[in-house]
This record gives sequence, C-alpha cells and structure tokens, in this order.
Amino acid sequence: MSQLTIAQSGQTEKKTQRPFVLAAIIVSMFMAAIEMTIISTAMPSVVGDLGGFSLYSWVFSAFSLMQAVTTPIYGKLSDLFGRKPVFITGIIIFLLGSILCGLAKSMVALVIFRLIQGLGAGAVQPIGITIVGDLYTLQERAKIQGFFSSVFGISSVLGPLVGGLIVQYTHWSWIFWMNIPLGILSIIGVILFLHEGIEKQKRSIDYAGSGLFFVSITSLMIVLIQGGVKWSWTSLQIGSLLLVFALGAILFFLWERKASEPMMPLDIWKNRFIATANAATFTSGALVIGLTSFLPTYIQGVMGHSAIVAGFTLTVMTVGWPLAALAGSQLIMKIGVRPTAVMGGIAAFTGSLFFLTLDPAKGAIWAGTGSFIIGIGMGLTSITFMTSIQNSVDWQKRGVATASNMFMRLLGSSVGAALLGGILNMRFNGFLSSENNSLGGAVSMNSIDQLLNSSGLQQMPEKEMQIVQSGLTIALHSVYWGVFVLAALTMIGTLFLPKAEKQDMR
Repeated sequence: MSQLTIAQSGQTEKKTQRPFVLAAIIVSMFMAAIEMTIISTAMPSVVGDLGGFSLYSWVFSAFSLMQAVTTPIYGKLSDLFGRKPVFITGIIIFLLGSILCGLAKSMVALVIFRLIQGLGAGAVQPIGITIVGDLYTLQERAKIQGFFSSVFGISSVLGPLVGGLIVQYTHWSWIFWMNIPLGILSIIGVILFLHEGIEKQKRSIDYAGSGLFFVSITSLMIVLIQGGVKWSWTSLQIGSLLLVFALGAILFFLWERKASEPMMPLDIWKNRFIATANAATFTSGALVIGLTSFLPTYIQGVMGHSAIVAGFTLTVMTVGWPLAALAGSQLIMKIGVRPTAVMGGIAAFTGSLFFLTLDPAKGAIWAGTGSFIIGIGMGLTSITFMTSIQNSVDWQKRGVATASNMFMRLLGSSVGAALLGGILNMRFNGFLSSENNSLGGAVSMNSIDQLLNSSGLQQMPEKEMQIVQSGLTIALHSVYWGVFVLAALTMIGTLFLPKAEKQDMR
C-alpha cells in the first residue's frame, strides 16, 4: 500500500482542482526560472557594486549546492509527509532567502543568503514536478510537462530581459524581491486547491547522509574554486580538503547502504535508464551553468555591451529550451525516448562549438545562436529524461526518482560552477603573471570588479582596460573549452540510453 495517496475518492477528490493546482505550480516555476536567469544577467552589476569577483561562482554554487543537498531530502519527505506541506515550506524558506539576498551589503553576505535561498528552492521544482506526476496519467503527463516546460521557458525568456532592465534602470536587489508576490500566489493556490490523504507511519529522515554529502561536496567545490588561485595545488589546505572529500564520499556511500531511509536510495541506480539519464543530466547541468554564469561577463566585460544585450544572449537559449521540450513530448510518443534524447545531445554539442570559436569580433549574435542551439538540446534531453524516469518506478518511489534527476542536475550545476569558476580564476591569475601583462602588479583580480562597474570603468585607464579585457578573454575561452567537453559527454551519455523505452512510452 502506498505511503501517501493524492486523494482519489469521495469528498476529497472533489476538492482537488487540477487546473488550479497546475496554475499554482506554474507560478512557482516562473519564480524559479526568473531567479536563475535574472541573477545570471545581473551578476556583473552585482560584482561592480559589491566587489569580490573571486567569489563570483560561489553565488551560483552556493545556491545549487544547497538545492542539490536538499532535493533528495524533500523528495523523501514528500513521499512520507505529502507533497503539499513540503512544497509550501520550501517556498517560504525561498522567499526568506530572497529578501535577505536583496539586503546583502557584501559578496560574502550574498553567498550566505543564497545558501538560504537554495535551502528552500530544493523543494520548489522537484516537488512541483512530482505533484504533476501524481495528478496526471502517463499520456497526459507527457503533454502537461511539455506545456509545463513551455511556460517555464517563457518565464526564463523574460528573466534575462527583465534582469537587464532592472540593473540598468533601478537596483539589482529587485531581482530578488520580485519573487515575493509570486511565491505568495503559489502558496495560496496550493493551500486552497490541492488536497491529499496521508497514511500515518513511522518517519525516518537521513540527516547523517545529508550531512556527509554536504561536507564532502563542499570540500570538493572549495578545491575547484581556490586551487591554483588562493592556494597552490600542492598546499596543505588543498590536500586536507581532498582528504575530507574522499573520506566524506566513502562514508556517505557506506552509510547509504545501511540507512533505513537513505537520502539517495542506491537501489534506484540499478535501473539502467535512471543511472544513464542521471549521468547525462549531471553533465548537462554543468554545461548550462557554464553559460548562464559566465556568458554575461563575456558580453559585458569583453565585448562591452549592455546588460540588456547580455540578457538577449541568454534569452534565446530559454526560447529554444521550451520549444524543444514541447516538440520532444510529441517525439517521445512517436519515435521513442532514445532517439529523442540523442537528437538533444547532438544539438547541445553543436551549440558548444559556437562558444569554442567565440571571439569579440563575432559579436553577440554568434553567442546568441550558440545559446539557442544548446537550449534546443537541453529541451529535448530534459523532457525525455524526466518523463521516462517517472514512468520507470512505482508511485512510492516516484518522489525519490524525480528528486534523483533534479539532484544530479543541481549537483552538476554546483560542481560545474565551481570547476569552471576555478578555471576562470586560475587562468586569469596566470595571465597576470605572464609577459602579456605589461602593467604588472597594477592589474589584479580586483580590476575585473572595476571593469564591470560602469562608474569604475570610466575611471580606468585605456591601457589597463585593454589588458584586463585581454586576460578575461583568455580565461573565458578556457571556460568554453570546459563547456565543449561537458557537451560532448552529454551527447555520449544519450547514446548509452537503453533502446527499449519507446514502447513503454506509448
């Protein structure tokens, strides 16, 4: 018997209004999508105001890391206590973090508040998708999630543009505060229209596993960001952190094997489709964060365009994503999961070539074209992975299975932001100590802060600005090599998907 059942009989069934519940979830997804794309476009302005470019990637990593840690927990909590209370709690925490982020006075404070925001965000998207999986049949779900992705994409389209307008005409803090009315609307909709029955049973949450995972992954992220920058790769600090990571990872897997209610049930990874899809989701998550985190810096810092133009280059990706997701929901039923996913992998790889060949002379249109093609790839792969994973397990494990895929995407985002941010910092520091830096110590990492600050840029000497832009171009080109490798791995992952899923999806 299931641990939790969305009410399906008697009086309770009449109270659950699927269209209104779907609308409430869409609002929350709008909030999440707006958040991710607005912060990407606004970050150069945030750095120009708060300073601390060396912590740039932590603003993304902190949010994604906390999401990654809490998503499996929320998935398990939703299977035990119900989707509704967990979903509402997550939104409330997310809104608290949003308020604090808008009040941040330093980059360190912003990173801390992003952790709080991520703590709540871990429930918003995965539980929302799980609720949709509960309320709709397989045939309905493929169509609903295609529509779901389309609406999610529309909100993402607005994000970069709104972010560019906000930082250009008001203050960047509004990119966080605009979440408040959206979150309140979503909470009201779920409270009024979603009703579920829960069977009473003993509860067990894997706090130990979550703690071990958090410590282990955080140690790895610090190594990736600070290695070769603040500390040498052979330093005691790096060695100690790597030891903590290794021990934490070993203890985590040992604990998960014996935990009564594991954070990440290892048995679901025995399902070949889930294991393969989640591996490809990890690399695609790192790929997307590589673009959304660092492309605005290239457009604004290297090409010298405005935040609105930078927003355009990300907007086109979020146009391609929902369009492809909508088409993918139909392709799944016609040609099967694997061919649809492979098409997405090829598109992501093709789009990455645009960034590998990107230079200031090619302009924002070249970058936007690559973003659009990658968006198509992400749309095709994400819809196939999520729909099929939910169909590969029974109801009792659907929350955990859904959360596992979200977990791998978020983990990919966390590690990807840390890895690519570390590459950026290391390559720029290497440039500073090379013969290409004719100004020597007059140029530092802080020079990037000044470059991204409109008032500071006006005071920067022409020679210094050219050197900083040159160093930033070299560093970001190394980042795009990383994006290329991640896209190649994603494409390879889709080729290893099982071939037998086509009939299951009809």
